[in-house]
Amino acid sequence: MTPAWFIQSLLNGLSIGSVYAVFALGYTLVFSILGIINFAHGAVFTLGAYLTYALAVGSFGLNGLLAGVSLPFTLPFFPALLLGGFLAGLAGMAVERLAFRPLRRRGADALLALVSSLGVALILVNLIQYLAGAEIYAFPADVFGGLPPAVIFRVAGKPVAVRTAQIILFAVSLIMLAGLMWAISRTRAGKALRAVAENTDTAALLGINVNLFILGTFFLSGVLGGMAGTLIGTSYGISGPYFGVAYGLKGLAVIVLGGLGSIPGAVLGGLVIGLGEAFLPADMSSWKEAVPFVLLFAVLLIRPQGLLGERMEQKV
Repeated sequence: MTPAWFIQSLLNGLSIGSVYAVFALGYTLVFSILGIINFAHGAVFTLGAYLTYALAVGSFGLNGLLAGVSLPFTLPFFPALLLGGFLAGLAGMAVERLAFRPLRRRGADALLALVSSLGVALILVNLIQYLAGAEIYAFPADVFGGLPPAVIFRVAGKPVAVRTAQIILFAVSLIMLAGLMWAISRTRAGKALRAVAENTDTAALLGINVNLFILGTFFLSGVLGGMAGTLIGTSYGISGPYFGVAYGLKGLAVIVLGGLGSIPGAVLGGLVIGLGEAFLPADMSSWKEAVPFVLLFAVLLIRPQGLLGERMEQKV
């Protein structure tokens, strides 16, 4: 292990791990309020990447209903990222209205809502495939404008190259994480959201519009998921409509590893998994997709509640 390899791996792990954390927070916010995993979150992740690609590039591929269609305008990357995230947030609100609210009004079992969200995820994925095809979408090399493709510095006399995409991944993710933590802990809306997460009935008695805050939570979850999908897409490409499936599984591993319902746990879990993948030796790269679940299994053997989760008391 050389110092240059260590620094390179550390930077790689922090950049991808921070995006995992952002994505996993979308799961965590919904789970903390409803106690249900939103399986449509991975599809919203994919949708956000496609939307930002369309806004930034202005055209679609060679397959699907939109084959060869060009938009009359294009946006610089960062406005496209924000608008794509906003549209993904609207998709998250649609998921809540279609898959969760009708069942919640009827007092249906939580398992039915979980299955319903899975059904909405399949609809979204197939809709994306119908419109954009199943081909790979790669962001152009100049998507970040005039920024250089990489920053190179030397460690112990050896060059270490950090791609601009990785720097942007880490910087944007850090801003999003800091902004979310501040909003939840410091604003009135954040305090009301925590009250809803603690007990929806008590929050309603205190005059909080519970349904509005649940809808807002799905919007925020969609924004986080859509922007995370874009950030990963700029670095690795959009591999197709099922782009979000593998990352959705990683996101579930992140929130269980960090502790279900714990926002700091989701951040820590994302960084741990990102660093675990980055420090995997090159000759074991084929095992990269197994790293999150190996880490998850190892941690749960020691702490079944996750790294920062609270042990639940069982009533008898």
